[in-house]
Amino acid sequence: MTARTRTARRTLRDRTRTHRAAQKIRRHGIATLATHAIAAGLGVKEARTVASSLRRNVQKAGVTGTPSTSYTHGRARTCTRYTWAEVARIAVIYRPRRADYKLAATRLALAA
Repeated sequence: MTARTRTARRTLRDRTRTHRAAQKIRRHGIATLATHAIAAGLGVKEARTVASSLRRNVQKAGVTGTPSTSYTHGRARTCTRYTWAEVARIAVIYRPRRADYKLAATRLALAA
């Protein structure tokens, strides 16, 4: 496989992941913080990091979210799902240091 093919596949995979996350949020109206971060253009690993940082600011923003259950690989986990507006309120408080996280925080804040 050539480098050009690898780059094209990676680009398509990233774009597909972002689009699917955004469509899921549009369909249901709510999603976890990690899904919102993926919809903002982050990879899965970075989205988990940003989501855990956003979770620390939930109390400050005065957002409650909707308690729910997430089913992953045959397991059921409790999670909290948020609307675009709630995530935007949380993202305004979030102060990241890395450049790509700052870009994602801006996208999350403007999404509502």
